[in-house]
Amino acid sequence: MFPLPQKECREPATCLGSASPQDMGRYCRGDVEGECSRRAELKRPELCGVGDPIAMFSSASSCLSSRGRVIKWFWDSAEEGYRTYHRDEYDEDKNPNGVINLGTSENKLCFDLLSRRLTQSDMLRVEPPLLQYPDWRGHLFLREEVAKFLSYYCKSPLPLKAENVVVLNGCASIFSALATVLCEVGEAFLIPTPYYGAITQHIYLYGNVRLAYVYLDSEVTGQDTRPFQLTVEKLETALQGAKSEGVKVKGLILINPQNPLGDIYSPGELQEFLGFAKRHSLHVILDEIYMLSVFQESLEFRSVLSLERLPDPQRTHVLWGMSKDFGMSGLRFGTLYTENQDVATAVASLCRYHGLSGLVQYQVSKLLQDRDWINRVYLPENLARLKAAHTYVSEELRALGVPFLNRGAGFFIWVDLRKYLRKATFEEETLLWRRFLDNKVLLSFGKAFECKEPGWFRVVFSDRPQRLRLGMQRVRQVLESNPK
Repeated sequence: MFPLPQKECREPATCLGSASPQDMGRYCRGDVEGECSRRAELKRPELCGVGDPIAMFSSASSCLSSRGRVIKWFWDSAEEGYRTYHRDEYDEDKNPNGVINLGTSENKLCFDLLSRRLTQSDMLRVEPPLLQYPDWRGHLFLREEVAKFLSYYCKSPLPLKAENVVVLNGCASIFSALATVLCEVGEAFLIPTPYYGAITQHIYLYGNVRLAYVYLDSEVTGQDTRPFQLTVEKLETALQGAKSEGVKVKGLILINPQNPLGDIYSPGELQEFLGFAKRHSLHVILDEIYMLSVFQESLEFRSVLSLERLPDPQRTHVLWGMSKDFGMSGLRFGTLYTENQDVATAVASLCRYHGLSGLVQYQVSKLLQDRDWINRVYLPENLARLKAAHTYVSEELRALGVPFLNRGAGFFIWVDLRKYLRKATFEEETLLWRRFLDNKVLLSFGKAFECKEPGWFRVVFSDRPQRLRLGMQRVRQVLESNPK
């Protein structure tokens, strides 16, 4: 993912006070594990900005349209680390000196469980309807199973309806479709930063829709606050900042559990954010793709679909898929749940280009239907393996004296490497990222998530033990050779 430039909001950051020494100590001892690194020299970031995805665009290709040149430029500029990894991918036997990928958020821990289940006889079925054009929303048998699945695992107060379900080939396609049908060209969605940076491409490449950033920072300002905490006050500031730039905001994107922070929004926070959106007639897109990947027993995830009353159900749209919770990012299954039938129909029309084969739809429906296997076999083992991997990487970071956010959801840890930068700049952050890549380990740097503080990195831990150990050894080698 590529760091994208933005216009800074001119509105001053007035809603946060300076942290007291006591607060700073609480930050060090509590929510962020490890020492306080270089707090005093870092300026408090602005609270908002409007992204301009093609501010640095240049292309000399004469055989492509202007859209085609922009799309190619995104590919050329945004995927350097990922392409390097695929050219030199680690293999224990064939390429032991290849790149280990701790940068891409994939769950590689449960292939043994999935392969056994997906090769059972009930998964193998071919009949004429599966080989013909389906209802573009998805086969009815699949949408019914999705509705039952979400009703059960999201703990909805009433059964969810198949008519509100649309099935696409992954949540990236859903983001793209929603942006296209909800926004005019040049309009924007609010999004708290840091955020999963590929959303920039998802909403821009087809719909030419932008993001209005709600910048969050690591500083703790009181006893009941946490690093990178989102509040309604910050949303209001960012909304007004976008308006001052002449940008019309049509919606709010929330990721819960959050990527890359691992935070889980409480039901109270969700209601506050939804209430804010209703007051301003904004759509809300809730990405809940990690909802079954909460591995810390003391944490409780509450889906927005579990709330008794949604402030504005016609403008609330929920995403989920199998890429994360079921470790099948290559299967390309994502689902949209929305009570707005106009939105569902418009998105379904785009499913002509983003649909799933009938055979995949059948397999997904059988898997979602198998509640006994999910509850007794897959989920307990998957969560146990995630917890063990998280514990291992956490202990390695503590041994290195590296601060990090200690969360219990998702596949990643948000790590504070600011003390390893010679200067607090994104150029220095990129240099450190390249040193990791040169040492054959791929991480994701903070600018790719539009973090305003240089020096934060996302480390993915959901990999098999042998690769994870070797990857962390390579991380250690870079940090121990890098002057603090």
